[in-house]
Amino acid sequence: MNELLEKIRSCEICKAHLPLGPRPIVAAHIDSKIVIIGQAPGTKVHASGIPWDDPSGIQLRKWMDIPNEIFYDESKIAIVPMGFCYPGKGKSGDLPPRPECAAEWHEALLASMPKLELVILVGMYAQKHYLGNHSKFTLTETVRNFQNYLPQYLPLPHPSPRNRFWLIKNPWFINEVVPELQDKIHNIL
Repeated sequence: MNELLEKIRSCEICKAHLPLGPRPIVAAHIDSKIVIIGQAPGTKVHASGIPWDDPSGIQLRKWMDIPNEIFYDESKIAIVPMGFCYPGKGKSGDLPPRPECAAEWHEALLASMPKLELVILVGMYAQKHYLGNHSKFTLTETVRNFQNYLPQYLPLPHPSPRNRFWLIKNPWFINEVVPELQDKIHNIL
């Protein structure tokens, strides 16, 4: 696992497409029981090198009902984004994750974590990649039907503050999905 993580952290396969240069962000351990697969680091995470070190991470930890020391304990929770580096700015937020990362590294990473019990899929990119034809037409439908993907996968919306209107329009998420997420995490850890 350490050798694989070193290779990922020194990866430059999409260097020419990264406005801030490569800085792959990943956290994993052979004993990880849960993996969070999100989109890609934002500028704050790129600067700090700490995954989910931003308002989205604060919200995600609230949803999960776990403190920082558990969230950042790699032997419990792995953090594997779809794109390991900041992809750049688009018209309405960050660009999509670079496609090279998941294709190059995800299979080997997940195979190196034999104790995985739950894969948390944060956002549409992770859901489309991992659920494929089983994902619904929209993220809302996929998350609404979260029980169809258990026990292996649990799809979530992105916890970005930009999604506050989605949360207001979909109160079932906080009432149904978040308690299930918390129960799963507490039972596993």
